[in-house]
Amino acid sequence: MIYKFAIGVAIALYLASFDFPQLGPYLLSSIYHVYPDGFPGLALLLLRVSVGGLFLLHGYPKAKHLRQWAESLKMPVFLCFLSAWSMLGSGIFLILGFLTLLATFPLLASMLMAILLHLSEGKPFVAKDPYLIPEGQYKGPLGKGEPPSWEKAFMYCVMLIVIAMVGPGAYSLDALIFGR
Repeated sequence: MIYKFAIGVAIALYLASFDFPQLGPYLLSSIYHVYPDGFPGLALLLLRVSVGGLFLLHGYPKAKHLRQWAESLKMPVFLCFLSAWSMLGSGIFLILGFLTLLATFPLLASMLMAILLHLSEGKPFVAKDPYLIPEGQYKGPLGKGEPPSWEKAFMYCVMLIVIAMVGPGAYSLDALIFGR
């Protein structure tokens, strides 16, 4: 079933590329169709690899302890499964710079959902400094830590939008495959 969808999307992109070159196959890479090299390309490489690596670090424990994570969020296990494995898969794709635009979408959806969950719980955008919080009011599993906020999810959204818009840069598989 999924392969039929993928074939349909590929055919549609191929046919659209004749009348609308901006909708060609390189749309899988980024919205902006230039692959900067030099320092801008290195900056994009750093951003892409950093964000992809961080999502690997966030996704692995979630995938490993899926049921516990789903119970703590009071979410269906299936949705947490999708989120954890999208962090792992998309993180790898971002590191490689492969199908970069497509890799940003599931991560962006996960981060928007994280923001929504934090907002529904009344969490602040930026948490108070943990050292200014009265003793015993907030302690994480390892003692005093960073109180919950939706600042980190927001920053991930910003970084993912930049990667989606600007693209992976010249030092990526996308540049090798789709570069002109």
